[in-house]
Amino acid sequence: MSEAKNFWGLIDYPVTTEKAVRIVEDENKLTFQLKKLKTTREEIKKNFEEEFKVKVEKVNVLINRKGKKKIIVKLKPKFSAGDIGVKLGII
Repeated sequence: MSEAKNFWGLIDYPVTTEKAVRIVEDENKLTFQLKKLKTTREEIKKNFEEEFKVKVEKVNVLINRKGKKKIIVKLKPKFSAGDIGVKLGII
């Protein structure tokens, strides 16, 4: 599988539900909907770090009943998910 050129090539959209916004503020995590199911955690982490110039601590992947893949990206404590959320218009 060929790698996407950048983070936005992997992502469909940022999730903006109440819960997603709450975890941005409380747990330093960002939530996104992926375009493809075959995207790996390593690809997501590498592209996210390059796009936003931050360090990712962990990437959680969820696949819902409809077959859509959602990711939750936890940033290292040194970086703020809130700042990225403001840039993206989530907060």
